[in-house]
Amino acid sequence: MPLTKNATFRQLATFHAVARLGSVSAAADEMHLTQPAVSIQIASLEESARTPLLQRTGRGIRLTEAGELLDGYARRILELWREAGEEMATLQGVFSGTLRVGAITTAEYLLPPMLVTFANEHPQVKVKLQVGNRDEIVRMLSGQDIDLAIMGRPPAELKTVSTAFAKHPMAFLVAPGHALMKAAKSKPVTMEELSEQRILVRERGSGTRSTIERLFKDAGLPLRIGSELSSNEAIKHMCAAGFGVAFLSMHTCVLELDAGVLALLPMANNPIERDWYVMHLASRQLPQVALAFEKFLVTRGQEEIRHQLGQRSTATPRKPRRSTARA
Repeated sequence: MPLTKNATFRQLATFHAVARLGSVSAAADEMHLTQPAVSIQIASLEESARTPLLQRTGRGIRLTEAGELLDGYARRILELWREAGEEMATLQGVFSGTLRVGAITTAEYLLPPMLVTFANEHPQVKVKLQVGNRDEIVRMLSGQDIDLAIMGRPPAELKTVSTAFAKHPMAFLVAPGHALMKAAKSKPVTMEELSEQRILVRERGSGTRSTIERLFKDAGLPLRIGSELSSNEAIKHMCAAGFGVAFLSMHTCVLELDAGVLALLPMANNPIERDWYVMHLASRQLPQVALAFEKFLVTRGQEEIRHQLGQRSTATPRKPRRSTARA
């Protein structure tokens, strides 16, 4: 008999709690049940599935292959049910829900203040922010672990609706005492000179890494990597120590530039400007709270970023520029 004939929503929620927490006792505490009650729910679900879903180990439990498969569906079903409840509340005039946003690592310097502003204007909204490199955020978006993604370039591998909402300045930076700063007093630094320097870069899969690789490729020059690091903070510290030339988002180093710890390298088109995009899956109907935050970014994002960078502006909000990217 099919699983859907006998399994209950309660059993599915209990199973997902055990799978997520890795413990029957922890799931019992979270769901305000006794441990025997949780075990009965799991046993009934396993009977309906006609296969074991959990295996007991010395350190707790782990999912069987069938359990891994079912938990993926359980997570999606429960998330849709939560979303349905929030959308129903919105129809009744209560603007609430969970805003699920994913952002590339560089965006964690600019996004939190905007999330705070949005949450203060909508106090019943909860915010769930996940940060990772570009590849990780693309996987989260594809798996519907997030509703909106913030990054510098729409992914070609997914069909998304992407909207540019603000400018993203990126620049070559050095320690103030670096030899290139002294040489720049007589003439601007060139890309040819940079190709002879040790460049501090992020790991493969990051947005800034992709950008700098394209810059050197377009110039027909080799990129000499001095160090590859997974942290913007590590790059800033090594650059400030004079180890090499860093290529970073200007959002990540406002304080260091103001303090004179880092310096903008004098050269043509430095910093360069790219765009920040907010995007969602083209096939996904966004919850109202995600739609509202998307609108917030498009209408107010640029001005919020100018404020963070200490720039005064009387510019009008950016006109939305949407695009649909296909895999």
